[in-house]
Amino acid sequence: MDRVVLLTMLFFVSSTNALPNSEVVPGGIALISVPSKNVTYSGQRVWVTETTNGLTAIIGIPLSARTGKHYVNAGDVKLSFEVIRKTYQEQHLTITNNRKVNPYSQDMDRIHRERAEMDAAFLTFNTDRLTDTSFELPVDGPMSSSFGLRRILNGQSRSPHSGMDIAAPEGTPVYAPSSGFVTATGDYFFNGNTILLDHGHSLVTMYCHLSEISVEIGEWVVKGQLIGLVGSTGRVTGPHLHWGVSLNNARVNPALFLNRP
Repeated sequence: MDRVVLLTMLFFVSSTNALPNSEVVPGGIALISVPSKNVTYSGQRVWVTETTNGLTAIIGIPLSARTGKHYVNAGDVKLSFEVIRKTYQEQHLTITNNRKVNPYSQDMDRIHRERAEMDAAFLTFNTDRLTDTSFELPVDGPMSSSFGLRRILNGQSRSPHSGMDIAAPEGTPVYAPSSGFVTATGDYFFNGNTILLDHGHSLVTMYCHLSEISVEIGEWVVKGQLIGLVGSTGRVTGPHLHWGVSLNNARVNPALFLNRP
C-alpha cells in the first residue's frame, strides 16, 4: 500500500542548479524533495534533478488546478503539497478580426489539427540531455500582458492567458532563451507563426505571432540563437511576442524562470 507523506517544500537549493522559482499556485511551480527519480503528477511524468538537498521534483501546476492538497507519486510513496489561491486580473481586449474570436465552422478542422500538434509537443519527455533553466528573455521590450490574465475578447470570456506578452516593434529579433530542439513550427489559426522548443524533461517553450520563422523542425538551437522575428500574425491587437512555457504539460508562468540569484 502506498504511504502518504506530507512533504517539506524546498526553500534552499544549490546555486549550481538553476532551478526555477517556486510559486505553488495555479500556473506556478512546486519544488519538492522526493526519494525517487520516477515521479508522476496528474498522470504526467515529472522532471527530477539532483541538488545539494538530494532529489528535487520540479512540478508544473496547471492554471486550472484547484486549490488545496495535491499528490505526486514517487515509487511506492505518495507525497502531498498544498496549492494556494491566486487571483489573476481580468483583461478586456478588442480583436478587429472577429473570426479569430468566433471561428467559422470551416476553421475548426484546422484548429483541432493544430491543437493536436501542439499537444504532442507538450507531452514529449526527453531525458537524453541536461535541461538548462537559466533562461534569458527571448526579446527586448516591456511586458504588455502578464501570465494568467482572465481574458474577455470582444465581450466574451475566453481561456486564461497562458503566457507572457512582450511588446516590441515588428521585425525585432527573437532569441532562444535556452538551448533545445525545434519540435514544431507553423502558421497557426490563433497563434500565428509559431515555434516550439523542447528543452528536455517535459520543459517546452512557445513563441507566437512571429513575422518570420528562422529555424526548422528538428534543428538544435543554442541559447541566444536567433529563432525568429516579432510580428502580428494570428489573434492579436498589435505586434508582440507571446512567450509560453509548458512543464509536464502544464502551462506555467515564464517569469518563474527569470531573475534568479
